[in-house]
Amino acid sequence: MKRHINDESQGSLMSALASSAVRYFPFGLLIIAVDQMTKAWVMAKLMPGESIPIVRGVLHLTYVKNSGVAFGLFAGSNGLALIITVLIAAALVLLTSRLVLTNGSFLIGAVGVLAGALGNLIDRIRIGRVIDFIDFRVWPIFNFADVAIVFGAGLILYGVVIASRRQ
Repeated sequence: MKRHINDESQGSLMSALASSAVRYFPFGLLIIAVDQMTKAWVMAKLMPGESIPIVRGVLHLTYVKNSGVAFGLFAGSNGLALIITVLIAAALVLLTSRLVLTNGSFLIGAVGVLAGALGNLIDRIRIGRVIDFIDFRVWPIFNFADVAIVFGAGLILYGVVIASRRQ
């Protein structure tokens, strides 16, 4: 069932979305800052390929330069990664404005996904690859931006489920 939004309600919707964006913007900046600071630390302290055990056999800091997309898939495809980042950002903006999902879970999740994607995009633009370093030995090596993307996607899904139950 389509809803028709008149000019007055569309104006208040845009105002609410702008207000939410301002409220959650610092959270996105924090994610990007932590991501970039942890990557800078790894690049300063480790050589590519070097690994330091934190909990031997369980958690290591392992410095790798990832030319792929998620978890090293499609290695050497920076163009594809850029396209995926832009598509994800556009989809989140459209989803937020069209479905009027203004619940906190969805919005925080969207900020996490966008900030994580931007953190990795900064790496791709700056050095042509993404710096990964969190190594659980049984999973591909990843970084803080990837954590934000995964948790953000989970919060988006949760927010969509909650919104659909309210309607």
